[in-house]
Amino acid sequence: MLDLIWLVPALPLAGFLLVLLFGRRLGEPGAGIIATLMTAASFVVVGLIYLDMVSLPEEERRRIVTLYSWIPVGDLQIDLAFLADPLSVTMALFITGIGSLIHLYAIGYMHGDPKFPKFFMYLNLFVFSMLVLVLGENLLVTFLGWEGVGVCSYFLISFWHTRDSAATAGKKAFVTNRVGDWGMMVAMFLGFAAVGTISYDGLNHAAESGAMGAVAATGIAMMLFVGAAGKSAQLPLYIWLPDAMEGPTPVSALIHAATMVTSGVFLLTRTAPVLAASYPWAGDVIATVGALTALFAATIAVAQTDIKKVLAYSTVSQLGFMFLAIGSGAYVAAIFHMVTHAFFKALLFLGSGSVIHGMHHEQDMRKMGALRTLMPVTGITFIIGWLAIAGVPPFAGFWSKDEILLYTFANNRLLYVIGVVTALLTAYYMTRQVIMVFFGQARWNDHAEENGAHGDHAPHESPWTMLLPLVVLSGLSIVGGAIQLPFSKSTHFLEHWLAPVVHHAEVDIKGTWAYDNKWLLLGLAIVIATTGILAAVAVYSKGKLAPVEPQLLADGWRYDSAISAIVGGPGRRAFDGVAAFDARIVDGAVNGVAKEVKATSSFFSRLQNGLIRSYAAIIGIGAVLVLAWFLMRGLL
Repeated sequence: MLDLIWLVPALPLAGFLLVLLFGRRLGEPGAGIIATLMTAASFVVVGLIYLDMVSLPEEERRRIVTLYSWIPVGDLQIDLAFLADPLSVTMALFITGIGSLIHLYAIGYMHGDPKFPKFFMYLNLFVFSMLVLVLGENLLVTFLGWEGVGVCSYFLISFWHTRDSAATAGKKAFVTNRVGDWGMMVAMFLGFAAVGTISYDGLNHAAESGAMGAVAATGIAMMLFVGAAGKSAQLPLYIWLPDAMEGPTPVSALIHAATMVTSGVFLLTRTAPVLAASYPWAGDVIATVGALTALFAATIAVAQTDIKKVLAYSTVSQLGFMFLAIGSGAYVAAIFHMVTHAFFKALLFLGSGSVIHGMHHEQDMRKMGALRTLMPVTGITFIIGWLAIAGVPPFAGFWSKDEILLYTFANNRLLYVIGVVTALLTAYYMTRQVIMVFFGQARWNDHAEENGAHGDHAPHESPWTMLLPLVVLSGLSIVGGAIQLPFSKSTHFLEHWLAPVVHHAEVDIKGTWAYDNKWLLLGLAIVIATTGILAAVAVYSKGKLAPVEPQLLADGWRYDSAISAIVGGPGRRAFDGVAAFDARIVDGAVNGVAKEVKATSSFFSRLQNGLIRSYAAIIGIGAVLVLAWFLMRGLL
């Protein structure tokens, strides 16, 4: 089965082509069914590959399948090849699995949309690109998928492009990601210059064997981090993700919860030996940026009123936790949290979409309340997602977040404090959201007149195509933590599975105070989550404390507006100045040289008049000049 790894991206690509060619004829729901079946078929193939790989000895759980030689130019030999190993199969499993559920959900959510087939065409193309990204055997194949998901995110975020906000959000995501792409391109150039290859095998082996120096490794790692920060929405490049909520909710769940935003974490884990061979400060930079991003986004989330914006900033914050793990050398913990986050955040996004659907496209949480009675399935599943992200045991998020904090404590106590504060805020703002949406008094009737979108219609539960994915994801959010439990080595299933990929780079914290007292830290994590939940209940349910929602936090610390002011003010004038310099100085010099050449050639062309006497005169003058030259030389 490992030799059939190429079939995994091929099936969504086939779905894209089918909907592209026959989408109008298939219509609704035919186009959605075809796209869903193709993604589900890809999931089945990945599942069979996983079962085949599990049956093999650990040293044989790896296969490179080369389709053809892509770029054979001198010393640069790049194959279009796919790599099947524990990391890529893990990524492919939840991309296709959760992707299939989101496709099914979208059939109900996008019902009645005039561009129904086009939406599913983009979804299949996105899944194909994401699979190429994680299955690539070298940086360039990964970059091919990297750019593919970037383009698809532009199409999907701005899908409802008749709204100015959606069109602007799509462009913002596209431009911001180009900054990160620059970092990844430079990393490829540095890798080839340092060791003559950009294949993961070559780069990682050179790092492990010492053939790659610390300077080169640090340069490559930092440039890959720039690329990862762009795609995974870390400071200062996070600004595109909150605005990306302008896209349909299935897009938010697929791209900005379960797949695309995790690609940066995947990339750094794939090149873990390179990062391990870097100077120690490289990991500190990654961990610090991750911790600050997590805290920064969490503070903003506590004051948001849009149900999807809360989850958007929550995604930025949770991605910060993953980068905190990467920088601390805890690659298994990063992938563990990536998987559990895919479960509960996809559940929360799809749950928010169900609420929006039931509320007739209302997204303001201040106009909701008491929806658990009218939308029981959505309410119960959303609450499960809340408990998972808040870090309540035994839900999945508790185990993965605690493992990150454990490694962070062993690596850097200050960053651990930041992580604990962020965990407290996470429990607080997610409890706030649940109370405002599903508990308290029903406020949707109070706004019926001002909100003509739903008028006097009461909220209602969503169709089964939207509810079934919620039920499945809620189950995964409950039991997902079982893949990596801290009780003993025998329960570290994910660690054993990923060992062939990260065993040279994973930091060992055995013998540290954190490891010896991990149960104490685990108990502290429970106290932190409980404190955050009780604080939110006291404020938003009991009314014992006044809510703290300053406008500064609601405006995202005005970071986004500051960037816009700089780019639109001094930045625009600087760009205009560069354009003027290019037009007047650079182009002026080039055009001036061309004009002088043209004038000179015009003068000499007049001498070529075809008259023999003119040529004879020129020859005579030339002979006189030559004689005069020799005469002068003789006299001198």
